[in-house]
Amino acid sequence: MINLETPKKFRMLVDQAHQVARQIFRPNSRRYDRAEHLYPRELDMLGALLDGMNAGGGGGEGAGAAGVRRSAARSDEGNRNSSNLSTVLGTMELCWGDVGFLLTMPRQGLGNSAIASVATDEQLERFKGKWAAMAITEPGCGSDSAAIRTTARLDGDHYVLNGEKIYVTAGDRADLVVVWATLDRNLGRAAIKSFVVEKGTPGFDLVRLEHKLGIRASDTAAFVLNDVRVPRENLLGDPEINVDKGFAGVMQTFDNTRPLVAAMAVGLARACLEETRKLLEQAGIELDDDAPAFAQHAAASECRRLESEYEAARLLTLQAAWMADNRKPNSLQASMAKAKAGRSCVEIALRCVELAGPLGYAEGEGGHGLLEKWARDAKILDIFEGTQQIQQLIVARRLLGKTSAELK
Repeated sequence: MINLETPKKFRMLVDQAHQVARQIFRPNSRRYDRAEHLYPRELDMLGALLDGMNAGGGGGEGAGAAGVRRSAARSDEGNRNSSNLSTVLGTMELCWGDVGFLLTMPRQGLGNSAIASVATDEQLERFKGKWAAMAITEPGCGSDSAAIRTTARLDGDHYVLNGEKIYVTAGDRADLVVVWATLDRNLGRAAIKSFVVEKGTPGFDLVRLEHKLGIRASDTAAFVLNDVRVPRENLLGDPEINVDKGFAGVMQTFDNTRPLVAAMAVGLARACLEETRKLLEQAGIELDDDAPAFAQHAAASECRRLESEYEAARLLTLQAAWMADNRKPNSLQASMAKAKAGRSCVEIALRCVELAGPLGYAEGEGGHGLLEKWARDAKILDIFEGTQQIQQLIVARRLLGKTSAELK
């Protein structure tokens, strides 16, 4: 049974993450927001910290990030708090400091989670210590991952990839990119596979870096693939096309990454709420946890409502991560956490700017001066790894027992 308190063995890691967020992430947050595409060199010495967090539960199950690996499931293990929960807890603390910094931490890319989730033991060892981004989105394919047009053709000992990928988080800085491609467009979802492409491979060309509303400390890249030859042993998961199974193998990645994005949203929301509470208290508005909402100042009542939204998102996120650690199917819970946290984070950030008034709208270096930045950062957390609408659709399918063909 899940225990909602932070496990004792993770408390030191959580405290370390908070200190990093407080002493490094937040003080430098505004600088790299203004200097988009400038790599935060302060992060080089911190890469090992998150490596330690991911292995903090003793799982050591990934090439740099936690993964949902259920092949070793046992019924007698009891309650297990491992790498997924520790990574989620650390992510919450770090994103209390700055989401963009977290997204550009070395060896913590979404591609690392993909590798950790579905790679073989040989692949885990081969890609160990590498920073991996993930490339799914295409100019004609956004939320519907099954509409991918990038192709992969087997040619001897290599797959030949052709296509275009956009909005690749940390694509310029990563060592590897996990590219989703189809082996046969006529077979739909079942033919979608993921391939690990090493940077510098001929034909794999970076064409531009995007300018963004938020998370500016993190680079977002676009790539073109022209006859990119990838060793066949770089394919993640089963190379066979199983029409009955669909592309469940590559989609398993999302069971891990969606709780991580939810954790990012939870951390950012907490930062907004803490700063807003300070401003209200400085203005003489008391937030009484015991008094009913109608008996408090309107601003205090609204702040308490936002805190309840935050708490619901936090608990859903912890549940999804705990289920992954305990080898339980968590696709429903991962989507619920992502949907709730993404939506709540955006609402909380915007409402906190409103409650703070001019202090929340203006730029500043710390504290409430970052509220406007956090409001810009928040929106991406409701979009990437599956939009709000996609998460609600997945939840509906799971609850109603419908397939993607039956409920669109």
